[in-house]
Amino acid sequence: MIHDARVLQSQFIPDEVEHRNAEINALSNTLKPIMDGQTGETSLLLGPSGAGKTCIANYTVERLRENVLDTNTQYVNCWQEYTRFQVLYRLLEGIGQTVDIHRRSTPKDELLDRLQRYDGPQFVVILDEVDQLEDKSVLYDLYRMRNISMILIANREEALFNQLDSRLTSRLQTCVRIPFEKYHLDELVAILESRARWGLAENAIGNEQLALIADAAAGDARIAIGILRNAARRAVQAGREAITTDIVHEAVPDGRHEVRQKTIEQLNPHQRVLYEILEANGELDPSDLYAAYRERVDEPKTNRTVRNHLAKMEHYRLVVAEGKNRARTYRLR
Repeated sequence: MIHDARVLQSQFIPDEVEHRNAEINALSNTLKPIMDGQTGETSLLLGPSGAGKTCIANYTVERLRENVLDTNTQYVNCWQEYTRFQVLYRLLEGIGQTVDIHRRSTPKDELLDRLQRYDGPQFVVILDEVDQLEDKSVLYDLYRMRNISMILIANREEALFNQLDSRLTSRLQTCVRIPFEKYHLDELVAILESRARWGLAENAIGNEQLALIADAAAGDARIAIGILRNAARRAVQAGREAITTDIVHEAVPDGRHEVRQKTIEQLNPHQRVLYEILEANGELDPSDLYAAYRERVDEPKTNRTVRNHLAKMEHYRLVVAEGKNRARTYRLR
């Protein structure tokens, strides 16, 4: 039944994308100067998780590489690589300059100096989940480099700009904003149809089942693809030739759980502590949660940073926040 399992992964970048032409055109326009050897405009892709931001960023950059012979690119997931050193190292890796760098002993300033001395082709950098950066001054450093074009990806603009100093805010205020909305039901069905066509045997799943998956995903392509993948796996294990409605119903919780677990695994150490405290204690108000957090970590972040962490976890449906101000409480979803 499964012809190409790669297609059933949410991170797979298809040759053609569905229902994001306007966003692709907007991002392509910011990168057009690169075709003339100049630096592209900084762009900011905004929208909920599962709306296609990462896919479109990678897809558009790949199309650019097809048209411009000398272009370097690098993708950085700032949720996993959130320190200044990690980001600089990953970018240097994209231009092949990490051979003699030692993660424990090489100073951060040396990494920055190397990047500043870069004099090669235009370098397009995708910084995903950019609001997760621990030290956002690295954005200011990258903004000032003439050969680097930045594509920044975040869920909410205010969550990013609230964490920036005035110097960096003034620079990034001029970036091109490209909003992404949740997928509509018919758009998700079209995406799933394409994935099924590329990754599964012919007639392995019908439109009725695809519509059920899309409805269960509630506009999130990651969840939709995860449910489809789990349904295909269940059908193979059961020896079925097609994915039936009952298999889809069984696959829905597995697909959702899989996406949730991947999100939990990406949490930075401070977010992980907050998650574990709520897991152990149930519902807590902000002051009790922050007090428990300070007891658990050696170098606690500020109250404001912790609130930003919780807002991020709320956006990804890991945490539920109820009430306002002093009446506010947090619990796991």
